[in-house]
Amino acid sequence: MVSIARKNLLEDVPRFLVAQAGIMFAVALVTLQTGIFNGFVNSTIQLTANSNADIWVASDTLVQLELSLPIPVAELIATREVEGVEQAEGLIFSGAQWYPNNGEMSRVRLVGFDPNGELFAPDGLVRGSVRDLSEPYTAIVDEADRDALGVPDIGGEAQVNSFATTVVGFTRGNTAMVSNAFTFVSLASANAYTTAGQQSSISCELPTSGAVDLECTNTFTRDPLDNARRDAPPAPSRLVASDLISYILVRAEPGQDIAALKQRLVESLPGTVAYTQQEIIDLTVDYWKQRTSIGFVLGMGAVVGIVVGVVVVSQILYSSVSDHLKEFGTLKAIGASSRQIYGIIIEQALWMAVLGYLPSMAACLGVAQWVGTSQGIEIAIAPLTAVGVFGLTIAMCIGSAIFAIQKVNHVDPALVFKA
Repeated sequence: MVSIARKNLLEDVPRFLVAQAGIMFAVALVTLQTGIFNGFVNSTIQLTANSNADIWVASDTLVQLELSLPIPVAELIATREVEGVEQAEGLIFSGAQWYPNNGEMSRVRLVGFDPNGELFAPDGLVRGSVRDLSEPYTAIVDEADRDALGVPDIGGEAQVNSFATTVVGFTRGNTAMVSNAFTFVSLASANAYTTAGQQSSISCELPTSGAVDLECTNTFTRDPLDNARRDAPPAPSRLVASDLISYILVRAEPGQDIAALKQRLVESLPGTVAYTQQEIIDLTVDYWKQRTSIGFVLGMGAVVGIVVGVVVVSQILYSSVSDHLKEFGTLKAIGASSRQIYGIIIEQALWMAVLGYLPSMAACLGVAQWVGTSQGIEIAIAPLTAVGVFGLTIAMCIGSAIFAIQKVNHVDPALVFKA
């Protein structure tokens, strides 16, 4: 029976290659779409992975990691006095304009933290040192963003909002698909960047004739101190109680009940919420999955791949069975059971699934490696994903074989004796 399945499969090589191309397309589309979605989810929680805090404290307006109103530094000072808190550090997460010396300006996401702290540090540091951020107006960016930010190497300069900034290091793996480039800076520098921005002025002129309304012009200008700051920027000052931060990272004392500590923090800091690291990860992932259309769009692509695979495989198997009806009639005439006949068709479908899956998955892994290396974009093809896609491929091919089996059900053994 095995030889019959292989003979039917390889008898018409062009048709076999067409079938394998359809299966490979379906496997690649499902794998890459799933990998892109998983990589996207991982990128949205990348900042959280850079922290080893037990609890994140934020404004009670928090929607997800990148969407929350700031809280004053006074809350950070108060946090350190809460029973059960061993250490607390501030984190600033804000947008800024990046003006390279050569190239177009772009938007970046400032991540301000204490370079001498213990609760946050960028993962994947490949060049430079976090301690270098203690120098005023210095930054660490990801290697994948070097070209976009116009930073060829360490020592490269750019203007962030109103201040000249020097790049002192590079990371690998700190990129986000939907967010602007992450730029790691010290807490003091981040505060200086965010508080020194642009100014708006409104000038009004009296009407020259009988008009009754004032004619006003709203002019949006760069901070007049920009040039001075680029030449000799003043050192950023230490944060004071009225300054704003995005999060408070908390490490609990050994043996502390985390749930009880969260409750004490919320009671001591009105207008805030407290989450464990895993809770804020889940909050962010749920936001992107449920409140945006990204998951739906990528899922639709995977569905299209499955439909294409089913249609192609069904057509090939159906045509193969139609071309060998007399052979199947002969098998029935000499006593082959329906189960044995079905086994030939299903085995043929399984061979198609395996021979289509293996090269396609190898190609997907190669694409994921290339994209990650050249673009810094993660296409996360986990072992569980690969196994799941393999199971889906088998189910797709066997499901397609059912259409061909229906035709065999109506084969009359007497067909073999007809002229």
